[in-house]
This record gives sequence, C-alpha cells and structure tokens, in this order.
Amino acid sequence: MTPKVSRYLRDFAPATPCLVLDVDRVAENYARLHEALPAARIYYAVKANPAAPVLGRLVALGSSFDAASYEEVEMCLEAGAEPARISYGNTIKKERAIAAAFSRGVRMFAFDSEPELRKLSRAAPGARVYCRILVGNVGAEWPLSKKFGCEVEEARRLMLLAEELGLDAYGLSFHVGSQQTNTEAYKAAIAKAAMLFTDLSQAGVNVRMVNLGGGYPVRYRAEVPEIGEIGEAIMTAMTDHFGNALPEIVIEPGRFVVGDAGVVSAEVVLVSRKAQDDPVRWVYLDIGRFGGLAETEGEAIKYAFRTPHDDGDTGPVTIAGPTCDSTDTLYERSNYRLPLALEEGDRVEILATGAYVTTYASQRFNGFAPLAEHYV
Repeated sequence: MTPKVSRYLRDFAPATPCLVLDVDRVAENYARLHEALPAARIYYAVKANPAAPVLGRLVALGSSFDAASYEEVEMCLEAGAEPARISYGNTIKKERAIAAAFSRGVRMFAFDSEPELRKLSRAAPGARVYCRILVGNVGAEWPLSKKFGCEVEEARRLMLLAEELGLDAYGLSFHVGSQQTNTEAYKAAIAKAAMLFTDLSQAGVNVRMVNLGGGYPVRYRAEVPEIGEIGEAIMTAMTDHFGNALPEIVIEPGRFVVGDAGVVSAEVVLVSRKAQDDPVRWVYLDIGRFGGLAETEGEAIKYAFRTPHDDGDTGPVTIAGPTCDSTDTLYERSNYRLPLALEEGDRVEILATGAYVTTYASQRFNGFAPLAEHYV
C-alpha cells in the first residue's frame, strides 16, 4: 500500500467495497519497466485497468496501448493517445470493429487464424499485422496458452498469406501467461519465435517485430522475480537468438503497471463457523468473485490481506464474498489465516488489486453495486 493510498483511506474512509489507486505508482512502475527493457516499446494492456486517470498519465509518459476491443480503442483516443500508438491486440474481432478502428487511424492488428486474417485484409487493407504463436505457459499463475495463438507451421503459412493479401506482415507475438514467475518461459518462447522469424526472413517476408506480450508479475503473497531479472533474461535471450540484428521489440504489460498501485478496501460482513468445534472460520466480505475478484477462480491469484488486528493470533479461514452463489468463495484450499479478533464491521484491505478488479466487476449481480473507484 503506497503512502498516498494509506492517507486517502485514513482521511476519507470511503464506503466499501472500493478501489483506491495511486496514479503516481503507475508512473513509477512504467519507469521501472522502461529501465529494465529500454529497447522495448511499451504497449500498456488497457484491459488491466482502463480508467481515464491511468490512461491519461500513460499518454503523458509516451506509452503506446494494447487494446482488446474497439471500445478500448476509443478509450485510448479519448485519453489523447495517437492512433499510431494503438495496437488492436485481440485475435478475435468482429469485422465491423476492425473497420471502425481502421477508420480512426489504427494500423496495427493481431491475428492467429486464416479467417481473422481475411477479415483484416477486407476491413484494414495494407495494415501492419502480427501473428500470435502458441508457447508454453509453465510458471504462470493465470495461463493463456489454449485460447490464443497458432502452431509455428500454421503461423508461417499465415504470414506468407498475409503478404499475398496485401497486408504488411509486420511481426510475431506470443504470451507466456499472466503473472509469469518463471524467467525460463520467456527464454523458451523467444527461441521459438526466433526460429520462425529467421525462416520467414529467408522466405522473403519483411518481418521485423517481435511482440513479447505481457505476464510481468507483481508480488501478492509470494515473492516473484524482480523486473530487472526478467529484463536481463529477455535481453540475453534476444541477443543469443538474434545477435546484433535485433528486431523491433514490443511488450504489453498490464498487471505490472497497475497491480500494486491499487488497494481494495472491503468490510467484513460475517464471521462464522459451520460447527462449534470447527477450527476453520468462514469470513464473508462485501466483495467477492462477482464484485471484481474473478482472478481468485481456482485460487489462482492469491491476494494479500491487511486487517486492524494483524499483530494478534491467527487461525485458519475460508474467505468468501457476499452473494447467494456458492461459487463466490475466494479461498478455501490455500491455507489463509486471519486474526482471531477479526469481526463483523472491520475494514480489510486487499493489497495489489489495481489490475483487472474493476473491469471484472459485475453490473449488480444480486443487486450489489459495482465496485467504486478512487484515483489519487
């Protein structure tokens, strides 16, 4: 929790549940990432947190943007981003959405299949396109290895077809999975992309960009590699496989930029036991999976909690949200322990929740209002 967020919670005690996010920390994280990977162009993954104060600060810092929808393209443009700094990075797009983005000046688009490529040739003639390939996601707490990307041989065929269709076969991309904690995943993915890059170059394709995607982790309960360590692993691998002829490098961070800039403040609604002799208490908060904590599915992302009683004795708990849905259970198997003194009405802070929480929040499931947002 940054000092600005702490002061805001102390001085204003905003109604819960809410997100309080320090925009200065966003700028600091952007600078740290640029320092770790100075050769890379940063395309902020808008889906992580598309709030206008976040986008506006990043525009001022010279960031580019990775948009997942035409609506996100519009958000970037409204924040002052130049169309040339926007990549439409979703490989699944309606043709009319492609045409709309192209009409607003966007010229960089992702694909991973022939039908998508043909949509691009019709709706965005001459645009720069890059093909996403499948890579391993071992080490990622939120894998992205099945839905997106294609095999290397298919990517080769599609990049050649892109040229035939009059598109600019600009580059290749991959994603090693969100909250990636294993630097070896980047090395293996770069090796795979480099082999295809060389093959395409030898085939006469003017391929010149490698998009390393996102996945750069933040600290929740467990330690993660420092961004400097990740940057060193990436650049070593790039040099090993490309030598002095480095391609253009693009990265698409989301979580790393905004994750630890935000804190969710919540209230304890109920503390109970299923039996009098049950050692495990159930702690129900006024925010749950449907309120924005969707990444607790499968107990994948393990947030850290802060309470008013952290100096006291603790005991095992199951942590759940407030809705009438049994899947609204956050942690049951991950050995969470909270203070024995915790009781109804206590405020609880959920740390490093600046990424994905606001955009995952439902629009009044069970009547609960969407998460309030405060940017300081």
